[in-house]
Amino acid sequence: MTMTVTLRRLLTGLTATIRNPNAHSPPLPPIPYRHVHRHPYFPSSLASLYLNHRLFSSSPTENFIPTNPLRTRTPLEKQFETWVQKLKPGFGPPEVNEALKAQSDPDLALDIFRWTSQQRNYKHNHATYLTMIRILLDGRRYRHAETLVEEVIAGACEISVPLYNSMIQFCCGRRLLFNRAFDVYKKMLNSENCKPNLETYALLLNSLLRRFNNMRVCYVYLRAVRSLSKQMKACGVIPDTFVLNMIIKAYSKCLQVDDAMQVFREMGLYGCEPNAYTYGYIAKGLCEKGRVAQGLGFYKEMRGKGLVPSSSTYMIVICSLAMGHKYDDAIEVVLDMLRNAMSPDLLTYKTLLEGLCRDGKGVEAFDLLEDLRRKDSMMNERTYKTLLNALHFVNGE
Repeated sequence: MTMTVTLRRLLTGLTATIRNPNAHSPPLPPIPYRHVHRHPYFPSSLASLYLNHRLFSSSPTENFIPTNPLRTRTPLEKQFETWVQKLKPGFGPPEVNEALKAQSDPDLALDIFRWTSQQRNYKHNHATYLTMIRILLDGRRYRHAETLVEEVIAGACEISVPLYNSMIQFCCGRRLLFNRAFDVYKKMLNSENCKPNLETYALLLNSLLRRFNNMRVCYVYLRAVRSLSKQMKACGVIPDTFVLNMIIKAYSKCLQVDDAMQVFREMGLYGCEPNAYTYGYIAKGLCEKGRVAQGLGFYKEMRGKGLVPSSSTYMIVICSLAMGHKYDDAIEVVLDMLRNAMSPDLLTYKTLLEGLCRDGKGVEAFDLLEDLRRKDSMMNERTYKTLLNALHFVNGE
């Protein structure tokens, strides 16, 4: 009797399985949200889209299986639906721009940006593209930002100076997009109502100067600096001290000190006042060029105006004077550096002290070392002993 009941249950289950083979199949997984909301005909309810997908993406046999159309929506989906419903029919770029600015999540902002772009009778303008690019950059979504930049270059919206400057700034900060920044600049240069401004040239010059690593590379990029300088004048853009200092720095790095001094003399024509960086770049360039007397003159003029040089300017002037056997001037610059709470490095000290020893002024070198030890609070015992041993070695030769 027991075997008969068990056999009957097995036969009943087998018959049910044959009639409905999908009765015990596992449910289909939910659709990721990121693949749903970008459909060009996005419905007002994510739940209805989920149901439609389940009904029409399965086999004909599965369509007869009743499916639960409701599922738990994520907070991101709810926020997306809320903002989509807030955008009333006939919305324009100003409404979309406000909606984008209100988002704290860059992914949600991009979803809204893409969804609105697919609506009928709507097109993004330069303001919405600028807002979206800034949101993506703040959220470190660089790949998406690069995509939007390419869309703008291809003509997705009208051009504007703030938008193109933001694109140039982004491209200058990415090593692989450096040349793309100049493509954007050329497009501005050839436009009628979107000419480059002072910010444009400042971004490009600053990006070029960051690549002045060695002398050979400097000469390659110096051509671009010259070209930008000429085009800036041709466009009627009046430079400020910051931009002129970058041009002076580029010339000085390449030891084109005459060109640097020419720009220095033109600063007054633009109403710009030279600062410590201006004098420092020229003084270093002159000293490295071998025109130490002129470099010292710029240093003294800078100090006469109460401007304090950088530590690198101090050390280059000191080393140049010491190598030119102008020890009194070099010592005076060292003491001035110490008075401004800066300390020369070991190489600068050795250049000065060993130069004195080699010129037969060993006693003066030892006395100077002791004096510097008292005045330089940043000279540690190791540095002092290293310098002392070097003086004994050179003096013994």
